[in-house]
Amino acid sequence: MTQAAIERIYREEYGRVVASLVRRFGDIDIAEEAAGEALLVAVERWPVDGVPPNPGGWLTTTAGNRAIDRIRRESHRDAKHQAALMIHDDTPHEPTGLVEDDRLRLIFTCCHPALAPEARVALTLRLLGGLTVGEIAQAFLVPETTMAQRITRAKKKISTANIPYRVPDADDLTARLGGVLAVVYLVFNEGYLASSGQHSIREDLTGEAIRLGRILRELLPGQPEVAGLLALMLLIEARRPTRVDAAGELVPLRDQDRGGWDRELIAEGHALVRECLQIGRPGQYQLMAAINAVHTDAPDMSATDWGQIAALYDQLYAVAPTPVVALNRAVALAELDGPEVALAQVDGLGLTSYHAFHATRADLLRRLGRSAEARAAYDAAIAATENPAERAYLSRRRGSLAP
Repeated sequence: MTQAAIERIYREEYGRVVASLVRRFGDIDIAEEAAGEALLVAVERWPVDGVPPNPGGWLTTTAGNRAIDRIRRESHRDAKHQAALMIHDDTPHEPTGLVEDDRLRLIFTCCHPALAPEARVALTLRLLGGLTVGEIAQAFLVPETTMAQRITRAKKKISTANIPYRVPDADDLTARLGGVLAVVYLVFNEGYLASSGQHSIREDLTGEAIRLGRILRELLPGQPEVAGLLALMLLIEARRPTRVDAAGELVPLRDQDRGGWDRELIAEGHALVRECLQIGRPGQYQLMAAINAVHTDAPDMSATDWGQIAALYDQLYAVAPTPVVALNRAVALAELDGPEVALAQVDGLGLTSYHAFHATRADLLRRLGRSAEARAAYDAAIAATENPAERAYLSRRRGSLAP
């Protein structure tokens, strides 16, 4: 087995291993370091011994042993004795809250109101998804050193403030819910179109985000934004089988084989969207889910109700007035009012470090016949993404431009 294959398995299991260690030892730094040491042991042993039947269990056990070794090394006699007793300690765990899911509790810990909002998301992506600091920095469009400082400060805050590792009481759930939903969605996004690495799509992350979304749905059945987020992820995930072609190139929505979409996931997502509409308290995730419901309801691209999509983007922008929402709204306007109108709006956004901004500009310029400008925009888009499928698609489109 190659090191790359071992690292893939490790990344799939990383969140589960770290969450288990945090529950056991109550220290995020120890959990993260021990999980990393377990990878080094796997890289050394698995090529010789083979992958164990339960890789996640093996990694958790190995990391747990490494954590105990570290505690023993750093402690005096009494603490050493206590660390050794951890192996056979029958004392019940401190109550963990409303659900018995390690990774969901880890998210709620990372999303404590005492932490800065941007730190909550970054720390969770690091501990749950196993993303590198560089990958997280790229997702946030900030320098890697800045992101490293955010994560370090967040972990220190959890330690010094003695923030408990549990889901908060029912009365306090809403205070953290927004951050938790944002984290779950970003984990899903990183899986659906990885910011870097050998794999264009990481099914472990999309699957984990949907699993957490279902748990949150059971935990908070009366929260329409929870239902909206789950619907959004299901409707996007339904298109995943057609997202990348056999040659490893990204396939945009307009060119996807809709017969390959997962109809069961689409039906479940549509049902959740209808439920949200009946509640009548629209929010960010509900509106994004509704937009995707319109896309997945159309039998082909020409049948898409772009007027409805543009109207939904107007509502979304009123709730979440971000440049990214404005960019997506411009894509819909291009179908209604033409690429020239859309380009004027896109050019005013200034998202110069965002690859989708340059890719959108490139496509609009191509449609307007402005090949030289389109070529430059494609170059900028290719330089701004490390996803291999996306780079392949953008490179081909660039090569097809008229001289």
